[in-house]
Amino acid sequence: MNLYDELVWRGLIKDVSNEDKAKSLLNQGNTRFYCGFDPTGESLTVGHLVQVVRMLLLEKYGHTPIVLIGGATGLIGDPKQTSERKLLSLEESLENAQKIKDQLSLFINPEQAIFVNNYDWIGKIDMISFLRDYGKHFSINYMIAKDTVQKRLDIGISYTEFSYMLIQAIDFLHLYRTLDCKIQFGGSDQWGNITTGLELIRKLEGDTHEAVGLSSPLLLKADGSKFGKSESGALWLDKKLTSSYELYQYFLNASDDDVENYLKQLTLLDQEVIIELLNNHKLAPEQRLAQRTLAEEVTRLVHGKEGLQIAQSVTDALFKGDFKSLSIKGFNSVKNILDHIEIKAPILLVDALIETKLASSKREAREFIQSGAVLINDEKVTDLEHSITQKASFFDTYVILRRGKKKYALILFS
Repeated sequence: MNLYDELVWRGLIKDVSNEDKAKSLLNQGNTRFYCGFDPTGESLTVGHLVQVVRMLLLEKYGHTPIVLIGGATGLIGDPKQTSERKLLSLEESLENAQKIKDQLSLFINPEQAIFVNNYDWIGKIDMISFLRDYGKHFSINYMIAKDTVQKRLDIGISYTEFSYMLIQAIDFLHLYRTLDCKIQFGGSDQWGNITTGLELIRKLEGDTHEAVGLSSPLLLKADGSKFGKSESGALWLDKKLTSSYELYQYFLNASDDDVENYLKQLTLLDQEVIIELLNNHKLAPEQRLAQRTLAEEVTRLVHGKEGLQIAQSVTDALFKGDFKSLSIKGFNSVKNILDHIEIKAPILLVDALIETKLASSKREAREFIQSGAVLINDEKVTDLEHSITQKASFFDTYVILRRGKKKYALILFS
């Protein structure tokens, strides 16, 4: 299977500006392509993994990624469907841009890829040059017809966000001219911006230009809800914002309807491996082999081998109630999951149950203890006067308090 056909099989192509030209560039290898990431926040989300995985896939086939960080476009903001974006200061945009670059460098090797920041060229364009050299090439009718603008006409759109497509168009032209970049990839919500870039290249470089634009469908859940949203909010690629356990659990609990798309678009597993997984899943869906493999692949990609091991050990500990084999990093991950309290001195078990919300009153706490429903570090305790001390903690810090089979809390000695 050639690269273009694999991209189609994986569901990573929706729109193509010129299919014959795209096939030629992708299948011959050694083509430079770019994908842009605006630093509107301090971290990318799991939703960006579609673009990251596609870049890794093209790199695997011998193409060179150009990773564009939008230090300039981040100052403007791609139009949202609902309202104007809050403008970032230059300092915030460039600071976020550096964080996004560092984050993407964990996936895309900077020694094998080209990292650029569009502030380096957009920041040098004065207003008159912008209007004369670029704005002159587009009619208002052309720009209003774009889907992102159409969706904002009823509620209004500022000239600032209206002009975003022109700035992104300049990016494609600049990279085409200076780095011989032939392909731009993006999500389907970027298609209007991508085609604007192609139009600018056509007008300034002529009809025989070699540039191509491709988009991929936005990854949604089978029920139409947004991918990458958990009960606690967005899932981030920043390890400090989303733990490996949270990421692992999200994909481990993926629905049967979603797991095929996720395996194809969020992992680099070979086609044969994915097909075999899906066939086995159909025969024995209760084993959730497809989900488990998916969770392992994505967690390893984002958090590395150690992060995956921590996620698996925490999952195993919470399922079995045995925390003895957890590392310090594992307990730190547990801290982000369970309700917890910090104490400096011993605490009565009755009081600990109330403070950790495992019991609503002292009477209820005593009933739980007497019935044998309370465990400390997986050891049943029935003494109403029992006191939890630092001596009973893991790593002189962590005590696992459990009520029943699945109600957990964590006590930390500080």
